[in-house]
Amino acid sequence: MNALVKRSLPWFVLLLAGCGGQHQDLRAWMSQQRAQLHPHVQPIEPPKPYKAASYTLADRTEPFSPAKLVSGARQAMSQLSPALLAQMNRPKQPLEQYSLDQIQMVGSLKIGGVQYALLKAGKLLYRVHVGEYAGQHYGRITAITESEVDLQELVQDATGDWVPHRATLQLQESSQ
Repeated sequence: MNALVKRSLPWFVLLLAGCGGQHQDLRAWMSQQRAQLHPHVQPIEPPKPYKAASYTLADRTEPFSPAKLVSGARQAMSQLSPALLAQMNRPKQPLEQYSLDQIQMVGSLKIGGVQYALLKAGKLLYRVHVGEYAGQHYGRITAITESEVDLQELVQDATGDWVPHRATLQLQESSQ
């Protein structure tokens, strides 16, 4: 063994022996505290008796049946305004299959005192007058001038209500 370890070993043993007897007062205090401690634990409530509930679903509609969807759709339709119901139940006109950004005003003409607009949708050209419909939001044509077509649409707002909305189709200048 190293000479330094041989010299320091007796001191280390004496140091350890000296630490052992100093904690008797701490051990006595801990024993006294354990003896005085009486925890208070409330008893657990006894379980409540089980009462079986009877369910009679024979007179109810199943939640996932097609009948439930039909009844929900009928209820939603009954809450719609009469004006919107009339719009939904009328036959659709050809320009209602296009959105307004797919329809272009390419001209206007007056025949027998009635103002018409020429609207291009896809590759087809349509002659329309005031009162006809265009666009996918029940847009009714309200006015036609030489340079624009005004429409009154019914759109759903953020709260789910159907509100009127004004839209305009402007005359598109020909690039040819």
